[in-house]
Amino acid sequence: MSPVGWSRRDALAGLAALGLPSLGQAGGQIEEPLADSVRSALSAAIANDAPPVPEFTDLNKRLAYLRWLGAMGDRLKKRKPDFQTRVEFLQTVWYESRRAGLDTTMVLGLIQVESAFRKFAISRVGARGYMQIMPFWARLIGNGDPGSLFHMQTNIRFGCVILRHYLDRERGDTFLALGRYNGSRGRSEYPNAVYAAQKNWVHPDA
Repeated sequence: MSPVGWSRRDALAGLAALGLPSLGQAGGQIEEPLADSVRSALSAAIANDAPPVPEFTDLNKRLAYLRWLGAMGDRLKKRKPDFQTRVEFLQTVWYESRRAGLDTTMVLGLIQVESAFRKFAISRVGARGYMQIMPFWARLIGNGDPGSLFHMQTNIRFGCVILRHYLDRERGDTFLALGRYNGSRGRSEYPNAVYAAQKNWVHPDA
């Protein structure tokens, strides 16, 4: 088939065959001026490099986490066939979402919409990785290296910290915060897509 007649699916398959990053589905955050105090707080939240290893002093909490991990692993198996990769991804999402005070099911729904769980996804506007982080965030609050946004924990930490920032700005309104995350604040398409995807990851122990 000639390139002129390619569908989006053909293009994605071609990128995968060449070993190139596939396109992300969603939009991107809009760069806005940050107060120095906000920038410092976000930088500090990003800079804490504690590894995403859950620790439990309560046996029941540990068992709840293991039940969640097993259930989510089963649901994610088709998207991430390798067991160790799947566990490390879920462990990181669990850790970073709680670290930022976010609903883990919402973070998984957002990742599903943003990148379809593709580590090296790149959107048309240049957003990168699982949570489709715009490169300007690496300059504003990170180490300045946009390539680091393809590192799993770095990407998920940035995404969770940024979403927490937007939730705080929107006084806890998830609809507006999700729209801001996508660069489409006030429109319903993106928040509704995340809400719908979130239902795939609901679990009693989430």
